[in-house]
Amino acid sequence: MRKLALRDEILLKIEKPARYIGNEVNSVMKDPSQVDIRFAMCFPDVYEIGMSHLGIQILYDMFNQFEDTWCERVYSPWTDLDAIMREEKIPLFALESQNPLKDFDFLGITLQYEMCYTNILQVLDLGQIPLYACERGEDDPIVIGGGPCSYNPEPIADFFDLFYIGEGETSYRELLDVYKACEKDHRSRKEFLIEAAKIQGMYVPQLYDVTYKEDGTIASFEPNVENIPRTILKNIVMDVSHTYYPEKPVIPFIKATQDRVMLEIQRGCIRGCRFCQAGQLYRPVRERDVEMLKHCALEMLKNTGHEEISLTSLSSSDYSKLEELVTFLIEECEKKKINISLPSLRIDAFSLDVMTKVQDVRKSSLTFAPEAGTQRLRDVINKGLTEEVILNGARDAFRGGWNRVKLYFMLGLPTETEEDMLGIGQLANEIAATYYETVPKEERKGKVQIVVSTSFFIPKPFTPFQWAPMNTKEDFLNKAFVTKNGIMSQLNQKSIKYNWHEADVSVLEGVLARGDRRVAEVIRKVYEKGCIYDAWGEMFKNDIWLTTFEECGLSVDFYTTRERSLDEIFPWDFIDCGVTKEFLMREWKNAMKESVTPNCRMLCQGCGAKRFGGGVCYEGEN
Repeated sequence: MRKLALRDEILLKIEKPARYIGNEVNSVMKDPSQVDIRFAMCFPDVYEIGMSHLGIQILYDMFNQFEDTWCERVYSPWTDLDAIMREEKIPLFALESQNPLKDFDFLGITLQYEMCYTNILQVLDLGQIPLYACERGEDDPIVIGGGPCSYNPEPIADFFDLFYIGEGETSYRELLDVYKACEKDHRSRKEFLIEAAKIQGMYVPQLYDVTYKEDGTIASFEPNVENIPRTILKNIVMDVSHTYYPEKPVIPFIKATQDRVMLEIQRGCIRGCRFCQAGQLYRPVRERDVEMLKHCALEMLKNTGHEEISLTSLSSSDYSKLEELVTFLIEECEKKKINISLPSLRIDAFSLDVMTKVQDVRKSSLTFAPEAGTQRLRDVINKGLTEEVILNGARDAFRGGWNRVKLYFMLGLPTETEEDMLGIGQLANEIAATYYETVPKEERKGKVQIVVSTSFFIPKPFTPFQWAPMNTKEDFLNKAFVTKNGIMSQLNQKSIKYNWHEADVSVLEGVLARGDRRVAEVIRKVYEKGCIYDAWGEMFKNDIWLTTFEECGLSVDFYTTRERSLDEIFPWDFIDCGVTKEFLMREWKNAMKESVTPNCRMLCQGCGAKRFGGGVCYEGEN
């Protein structure tokens, strides 16, 4: 009989106890005595957000297909349970078995967002696992990090035994086999980590030493043991049609943030926006076979009972069989009254035609992402979107019956001027005017509604803008003020609503995105001072972060506002993401020249991803 880790009186006392009891539909139960490896998969945020993450569902399904492995799930306890667990010394546990994390062989933590870093320490601490990898003993779990933030793992390197760089479907089986062999031969934790470091994509921080120059930049980064690679090459799945995909995803007991079937139609993006990290990390573009997607869609809908299916990718419009897939889904979903959502569409005639076929689509607003207010700045960031295309897309949308539009922009982009900021309001006004010019008065369903949202630009590793300086909090707020005034001066200002992101959170995200190993001390200290759930606005304590940087002798500006020289060694330079530094440097120079680079389908730019032997790089070749 499975026994819950939390007593009834605790479950009755806390918010949403269903977060902690497991046993959901499609969750996997195994006999612990019949498996060799216990793997706990963690999303370091609250249950509802973690349960919405497709990557964990894929890996959970993959691991549990291995007969020798049982993969379970764990999420960050909310603050109410966190306090009780500390007071009563209850160890954090996995949902399926309710067993303590400290009893597992592996704890895998997905790294999706820098502002979750203190939650990683919360999970380790409540799990009664030493925070620092160097302090763990032979009986402690091997702590592995993976996901997009692992492409600069250095700010949290001290807390992890191992990082898995790249896509999870490729090298995990080899890693587990090495672990089993080491266990069989009674080899030590250190010996296993050295063997693991020889597998493609595996980075063991303890096996590499960093030295710094007097100015704080990196002088060297070298292995400290023999026969492990100096450069870590990412793992990548080239055949995305014949690999693991969860046909029976776990269904949460309570409403998740993304309460729908997630169907990943392709990986990567052809567009080459210079600010976008995902567009570089997931090169080359690899499409899933349309027949595989049709099969998975029907199976997932049947096995979950969800009433919506979302086609996910970085740029859904660029999937070559989108129309065929959507037509098939409409026929199937109309019978079952299931909605179809299509995020990441470019607003052009083709996409709008596809969207008009999808039921209930007019209930929602359309989303445009011009990113910048002027054509000059859109060329700098290589957005590949002209004002004419934007206005034509809006015109077609208004003719099709939409009257609500969301516009996304960034403030603080390289070379930005006041004219670029004022251009945001001007473009929003032009779109509003287009509505009134296009739709006759008698056909209008109320006023046009335009919501303008600005986030603050954060230079990320492995983008052409990794060399760029970042704005200060004061600069960001001033730019938001200029933008707001620009919107308020427009003729159609009453139709336009303006939102902007928190500036202090953006600055800290910039530090954690491009930080080095020295930042780990700051993360540990702010956690000890009570910082968790930093991604949640009401929980974020910026003053504690700033004073702790000072205590540790580190400068926020060193990581954010200075422009990097082209020959600087970055904390992440030991990772090979497939795109060469030479290509990124060329794109940085093109940005400064306001020069546009064609997308991958128009012209190969020699970014380095062709070496993987497939995907968009080889389209049209015999």
